[in-house]
Amino acid sequence: MRYLRVVEEQGRYVASLPEMAQPTPARGEVLIRVTASGVNRADLSQIAGRYPPPPGESEILGLEVSGTLVDTGEPVCALLAGGGHAEYVAAPAGQVFPAPAGLDLVSAAGIPETFLTAFVNLIVEGGLEREASVLMHAGASGVGLAAIQISKRSGGRVAATTRSADKLKALDAVGADLAIDTSRRDFAAEIEQRWGRDAVQVVLDPVGASTLPGDLGVLKTGGRIVVLSTMSGSEASLDLALLMRKRARIVGSTLRARSRAEKATIVSRFKDETLPGFANGALRVVVDAVFPVARAAEAFQRMRENRNVGKILIAWRND
Repeated sequence: MRYLRVVEEQGRYVASLPEMAQPTPARGEVLIRVTASGVNRADLSQIAGRYPPPPGESEILGLEVSGTLVDTGEPVCALLAGGGHAEYVAAPAGQVFPAPAGLDLVSAAGIPETFLTAFVNLIVEGGLEREASVLMHAGASGVGLAAIQISKRSGGRVAATTRSADKLKALDAVGADLAIDTSRRDFAAEIEQRWGRDAVQVVLDPVGASTLPGDLGVLKTGGRIVVLSTMSGSEASLDLALLMRKRARIVGSTLRARSRAEKATIVSRFKDETLPGFANGALRVVVDAVFPVARAAEAFQRMRENRNVGKILIAWRND
């Protein structure tokens, strides 16, 4: 089978398609013929040598796929710790779920990593309740757009940030109640002006150092800040007195490093609680672009340059 190898040369990504043996599923795994794979920032970190796969997982890039089970032909999606950017992948059975009926199989590749990340951090880590107020940073990312939709499905209101005025429409389109361009406005001041003081119950923050103090400033008493990444840096200054006064919780969260058993539990809950939203139209995959595998380097470059609104996908086949 072919798989995707990506390296950086003089500030640009260069992709190749070497051949290797088709994977043989181990006990508890299933073999998937890949239709499409999703590009994620974790891929860029792995290319840079900063985010290796967990021990025992595939060294091949790629954390999510759609495709068909080789044994049955059933259309499925899968969450992976590696190996997705290839023609075939052996996936843990507990991390595989049915592709939603009515959604084309290429677009379905945009569900696993993004929607499961949003689900686990809003609901499992963030303790999202119905009609809660949520702040989502980097709202035009795949995870951001998924989180806005899941929050709205629970009856809540959502403030979402972006650093680009061009991306504000995408936030509005998926239901954000307050879309904030942080290149022009201070998000904490804007939320306080529109919603009042201490208005947010759950914050999802992939930005990190530069936004954490503002997150705490807008948080309700007993609220939670879930830190997903550190795009602006990993060392932050924080008012600990305010943290204590608000009885706030700051939660660090990753998905890739969790055990297969833990991921299976999360996927099982997701199938019951969130996946039905695709059937009734409450949830949808926002696809930024689909690249054929021969142009995969362009897909990675587009993400690196932060030009995407929603998911960037790589199509391995068209059937």
